[in-house]
Amino acid sequence: MMSRRTEKQKMLAGDLYVASDPELQRDMAHCAQWLARYNGRDGFLHEQLGAVGRNATVRAPFWCDYGYNIFLGNDVFLNFGCVVLDVVPVKIGDGTQIGPGVQILAADHPRDPELRKKMLESGHPVTIGRNVWIGGGAIILPGITVGDDAIIGAGSVVTHDVATGARVAGNPARVLRG
Repeated sequence: MMSRRTEKQKMLAGDLYVASDPELQRDMAHCAQWLARYNGRDGFLHEQLGAVGRNATVRAPFWCDYGYNIFLGNDVFLNFGCVVLDVVPVKIGDGTQIGPGVQILAADHPRDPELRKKMLESGHPVTIGRNVWIGGGAIILPGITVGDDAIIGAGSVVTHDVATGARVAGNPARVLRG
């Protein structure tokens, strides 16, 4: 008779596991307390971000321009080292998971070199739908809309809107077939 593996054992083996398992949640809570002390940040998301949904998690370190233009839905997860340049609204829908080192860039600069010399910049809102998965190191450029249930592969550079349910990858990101 095979003994039943714990969710932690499954996780450590690289198998599918339930991240909300009580043992793993205790381990994560312990680590979060340590990280809060280590990074000197604890409970500040609500103070600066435009909206923070229920159970939204942003792992430090995290960087943004203003914060008040960032709107996180319920159960949103941003992993370590994310950058959000929020000169205009950046909206991230419920249940979206964002990997480490992702950059969401709503800030833009003029293409005309004379305007750039004047230190002018602009912004184009970024909207990311519900239940989206963005792999580590991806870059989302200004003005992009990502539809619900889309997947963006790790390291992708998203230069065009991503349709609902689409899977994209590459530089520039292209729709994956099959």
